[in-house]
Amino acid sequence: MPVLHATDPGDLRLAPYLSIRERDLTNGHGGRFIVEGKVTLETLLTRSRFEVESLFLCETRLEPLADLLARVPADMPVYVASQGVMDAVAGFPMHRGVLACGLKGAPRAAADVLPADGPSTALLLAGLSNHDNVGACFRNAAAFGASAVLLDDTSCDPLYRKAIRVSSGTALWLPFAQGGTGAALIEAAEAAGHEVWALTPRADAEPLPALRIPQRVALLLGAEGPGLPRDLIARARPVRIPMTVGFDSVNVATAAAIALAHIFNSHK
Repeated sequence: MPVLHATDPGDLRLAPYLSIRERDLTNGHGGRFIVEGKVTLETLLTRSRFEVESLFLCETRLEPLADLLARVPADMPVYVASQGVMDAVAGFPMHRGVLACGLKGAPRAAADVLPADGPSTALLLAGLSNHDNVGACFRNAAAFGASAVLLDDTSCDPLYRKAIRVSSGTALWLPFAQGGTGAALIEAAEAAGHEVWALTPRADAEPLPALRIPQRVALLLGAEGPGLPRDLIARARPVRIPMTVGFDSVNVATAAAIALAHIFNSHK
């Protein structure tokens, strides 16, 4: 493993890591994405489907990460710098001292990630622009055996650094595809043989516990606050999670977890 020491924040080799927060917010990484922290780095190196371009570590992290770094391919550059240099490059204090740069590769289509046959649970996300919610939805999908996640083009990128961290690294290996409209997500899921359930607090929606669980089902969730638009609900089967009187909604990731867990346990 080649350890390459960097002493200048202007070192061009560190360009992918420059001003991370600002570039995250403007999608300025292009075909790259940044992973932060030991847990997600381990997932990136051992389980991810994405190619890793380089690592950037604080010099104090080399010894604690020795076992993990032993798995790094010999041709992958590992840049090492002092805490001060690393902070200057990233643009804010990098307390974890662990960064990696991955390559997104060619985008996948829904048909590429949805299983062709057999039991399947898919999670469809329409209009989720909050990185924490997207990351939490991925973590819940992985915990309860979802086959894939589909996101419309207005949802945030699951390979955004914070979304990856909140997902506990599951966004790096759980199959997903992003693009198109919410209606396109429904069409793709139905084309792959899934019955689509639109989660909504509407009183006329069917209660989740009363439903027979099909072998192939897709859960459609909307943005925090407004929820799913009426036209999308009308194109699917409206389903609600029963709650105490006077309270009709929970966080979107929590709703996903409840519904996914119900389906997971019914299939056992």
